[in-house]
Amino acid sequence: MNRPRWARTARAGGAGGAGDGLGAVTVVSLAHVHDPATTPVFPGDPEFTLTTAATIERDGYYLQLVRRGEHTGTHWGAPGHFDPAGALADELHPADLFLPAVRIDVRAAAAENPDYQVSLADLAAFERRHGRIPAGAAVIAWTGWDRRWGTPAYPNLDGHGGIHQPGFGLAAVRWLIETGRLGRRGALGSDTFGPDPGSDDTYAVSRALYREHRVSLENLAHLEALPPIGAWVLAGGAVNRAGSGSAATVFGLIPPHRQGTRRRWTGPHHFWDPPSPPPEP
Repeated sequence: MNRPRWARTARAGGAGGAGDGLGAVTVVSLAHVHDPATTPVFPGDPEFTLTTAATIERDGYYLQLVRRGEHTGTHWGAPGHFDPAGALADELHPADLFLPAVRIDVRAAAAENPDYQVSLADLAAFERRHGRIPAGAAVIAWTGWDRRWGTPAYPNLDGHGGIHQPGFGLAAVRWLIETGRLGRRGALGSDTFGPDPGSDDTYAVSRALYREHRVSLENLAHLEALPPIGAWVLAGGAVNRAGSGSAATVFGLIPPHRQGTRRRWTGPHHFWDPPSPPPEP
């Protein structure tokens, strides 16, 4: 897959530079560029538009006006997105968006079945190979769907307008929650519209996920950059008052001892030594 110019490799710091002493954590982007020409919009969500609001020639500065829903493009979702009593964006703790990450590779199964659901067997196989999923993790399904971005194959609608995308099976998600792998804090992530299989219009997985301070990470990209285990994810974005989530740049933070376990990466990376996250609220 060809990477856009913004996604090419760069390094922060250097000998005598600002990066001295910051360690060798590799920072990669897990987000798409948000462009109305290519960004798929979930059926029924508001239209995504970018219009020029000011120009240097006329106003002395350049500015765009952005109109879209909070869940368009790469984004995170707050518990209040599905839980009427759930925390909203401005009620989350910063550490709710800074989580240890595991990447479950289900690309082969998703290529065979676009309605594939990550199963208990997938999680068991992952743990046999890589060890236990950390408590309060971001459990990310790597389906390969981001390669369809900007095409009708991304929503993969059928003749009745139904979405066909892979997602998490409800039994697997309940097990993650009941065993504390998704605890008070944690996330489900995917390179699709969301954690639910596209064919499930009851959003059973989302309704199970969005409790406590658990969040979702959706429409992710470049998941080949993450190792299966040992990295962290950090989600940015605006925090709207009473927000249901936010369009975001999501970063993967890969410590040196894990950098040899990921695929060769040609996207953006910088170097930073992440602090220990604060205790759960």
